Amino acid sequence: MEQQAVKLLKIYTGENEHWQGAVLYHALVLKFRELGLIGVTVYRGMEGYGPEKRLRTSRILELSADLPVIIEVVDTEENISRILPLVKEMVKKGLIILQSAQSL
Repeated sequence: MEQQAVKLLKIYTGENEHWQGAVLYHALVLKFRELGLIGVTVYRGMEGYGPEKRLRTSRILELSADLPVIIEVVDTEENISRILPLVKEMVKKGLIILQSAQSL
């Protein structure tokens, strides 16, 4: 496989965020698969906080029910641009980052 310029879409949110009754990260994964994107990975954070500065942690003594979640999508610039309006519509609370990357 030759090197190719791609876009990396990262979505930071919480595991308790929802979209039309479904868990947001799962709804995004299903939508991305339906739209034919190359691939997506969801990471569940061990600890973190967002703009409201509320600490979310997986440590037993301070267990949070809303751990941080990062959804990463890598695809062509064209495909990422095509899904970006949908992502902005679905992600009501979180951070959306778009970066240039290169597949090796």
